[in-house]
Amino acid sequence: MDARSELEKNLDEYVASLKRYAMVLTRNRDAAEDLVQETLAKAIAAADQWQPGSDLRVWLFRILHNTHVSERRRHKVREDAWLHIPETVENTDPTKRIELQQVLDALQELPEAQRLPIVLIAIKEMSYADAARTLDLPLGTFYSRLGRGRAALRKIVGGLKSKRLKLVV
Repeated sequence: MDARSELEKNLDEYVASLKRYAMVLTRNRDAAEDLVQETLAKAIAAADQWQPGSDLRVWLFRILHNTHVSERRRHKVREDAWLHIPETVENTDPTKRIELQQVLDALQELPEAQRLPIVLIAIKEMSYADAARTLDLPLGTFYSRLGRGRAALRKIVGGLKSKRLKLVV
């Protein structure tokens, strides 16, 4: 029997334990269920990495724990980014406030890998090298993600401008 079929056969016996541990970590039933589902999906996708005969329970719990830690980090980074995004615009022109809100909303639509370089450069005003070190990325990778993020942001904002409402009198 190959690793994948053995894993799928034995997976059911650990689901209840995984749910209990996820509840301890998240303290929220829905979040716990999502965490277990993501864990099982990752386990099945990486079935070839599990070695039959080794402790499946330990392997599954490690995946669940690492997934939870990664999600917490991602959540913290997003919260920190929102703390540095300006809430108000000094200009009383409502058009400018609407445009700023559209850009901020578009920024949230970007994947984290593209959003974070933009936030560090545009809002935290870091140098490229400092921002790359902050994200623990090689400078070339940082430039690439920043460029793709800016292009995606332009595309989203450009699409919003083409959908302007017509004033009917």
